[in-house]
Amino acid sequence: MKKIKKNLKVSEEYLGERLDVYLSKVLDVKRKEVQEAIEKGEVLVFGKPSKSGYKVRIDDEITLDLTLLDEVVTSLTPEDIPLDIVYEDEDLILINKPKGLVVHPGAGNYSHTLVNALLHYAKDLSSLNGAFRPGIVHRIDKDTWGLLLVAKNDKAHAYLAKQLENHLMHRSYLALVKGTFPNNKGEIDAPIGRDPSNRLRMKVKADGKKAISYYEVKERFSHYTLLNLDLKTGRTHQLRAHLAFIDHPIVGDDLYGGKSSLYQNGQLLVAYKIVFKRPKDEKLMEFDIPLPKEFEEILLKLKAEDTSPII
Repeated sequence: MKKIKKNLKVSEEYLGERLDVYLSKVLDVKRKEVQEAIEKGEVLVFGKPSKSGYKVRIDDEITLDLTLLDEVVTSLTPEDIPLDIVYEDEDLILINKPKGLVVHPGAGNYSHTLVNALLHYAKDLSSLNGAFRPGIVHRIDKDTWGLLLVAKNDKAHAYLAKQLENHLMHRSYLALVKGTFPNNKGEIDAPIGRDPSNRLRMKVKADGKKAISYYEVKERFSHYTLLNLDLKTGRTHQLRAHLAFIDHPIVGDDLYGGKSSLYQNGQLLVAYKIVFKRPKDEKLMEFDIPLPKEFEEILLKLKAEDTSPII
């Protein structure tokens, strides 16, 4: 039996989730346990009892005083994992996450994640996303490289999360995708939800959450295209699902595009640029990183093979 007392604030990635689903993810406990706690009034939203089916909203304040029968992990072990820190101040850390590193623990995996590394490196991290996601403002997938913001305190976290909610924080990606595009620019406006036939995947579906992505062609090859991608919304696997939906899956993305003869080590996707206002003085900050060596080598290979690349 475990007691859990926490105060949580809902971030954008969970917008529209059922309350019981949200809590089971954040606490990493069984959904049935959470449902029983909600029924007993041990979960309050803005100080009032709620129901399991309540759809959470950004900045909802949730107070927990739970007694759970299920054995749960209540703390994580700090680990000395090297971090590529692009920028740091008293409120935040901007990290260049390598491919292969999971951002936070979950589904029985409580070690060798970015969060374990952060717990070793940082004295303080925000608590708004719970004990298993301290400091995590937004996420990128395990096999995606790139820039990730981490908040050191709750005030900074709330300020950065508000920028995400209001689309004032801009995140740009580069991806190599299959096929060629007739147009130089475009928009993908298609709702995304969990794929009922494969719970690991997301898919475009009528009852999904609103999702909008923008693309711009950076370079064309005979059978592939390098795209610049921008997010208006931040759904799970949004770019991967959207690009698969328009029949241009990201190269190396086995989950959404199948095996690739060009690259077999995860999706060729990098979060290379981020623009946001700094919490301490609201100064506009802009950072970008070069393409990872692996990614660059694939592009050089395509250029060498293409006798006359389309520009």
